[in-house]
Amino acid sequence: MASTRFDFTGYDGAGLAALLEMPEGEVRATALFAHCFTCSKDILAARLIARTLANAGFAVLRFDFTGLGNSEGEFANTNFSSNIMDLRLAALALAERVSTPDLLIGHSLGGAAVLAAAKYLPDVKAIATIGAPSDPAHVLHNMQTSLGDIEQKGEAMVTLAGRSFLVQKQFLEDVRTQNLDEAILNLKRALLVLHAPADRVVGIENAAHIFALAKHPKSYVSLDDADHLLIQPNDAQYVANVITAWVSRYL
Repeated sequence: MASTRFDFTGYDGAGLAALLEMPEGEVRATALFAHCFTCSKDILAARLIARTLANAGFAVLRFDFTGLGNSEGEFANTNFSSNIMDLRLAALALAERVSTPDLLIGHSLGGAAVLAAAKYLPDVKAIATIGAPSDPAHVLHNMQTSLGDIEQKGEAMVTLAGRSFLVQKQFLEDVRTQNLDEAILNLKRALLVLHAPADRVVGIENAAHIFALAKHPKSYVSLDDADHLLIQPNDAQYVANVITAWVSRYL
């Protein structure tokens, strides 16, 4: 397996850090991974999923959204709509180096983003979501104590996963206007929904909503007692193995 780091241009012109993992032999298919809210391409789940797919013959691209990880840009200027644009540009970067993505994988808010972005990526054949919210506005639950300040002052510092981020009112307005229902109803791709029943960050009702709206072929896999971020290596590896086995039917 060979890994190549490079930058591509994001939605606002900032350089986005990307990592392309290639299989040792012939490329069987391509995959694009979208990380969780305020995370990065280098979290354990992203690494294990990408490497497992690469070992199975996939070329896998993972990247940091604007203002996160090793990418340039200001997080405060981003929102859910900008994430979709970054995803579309990442798909172009993958197409330039290998081919258009066959598989989209999204973790948490990244899962919502790949569901929304799919309509712009006609060559995608399958989509897998991990702990994804059915409504992007769900992410506001993580900043309830700061919403008043953001509304009144236009911005405020918010602590998320132990780190501080400047969140602007435009972010709130953007996620509140999003509606994934139509995107899910019209996916017209194979869908795999992975979710832990006891997920304390994004409740299992989100998985139920996504699964109920989606048309076949669709599958649901319970992640048992896994935490939202798949911090335990065995949980992350299980997800990687399931996605690799499941998608083989559709490629």
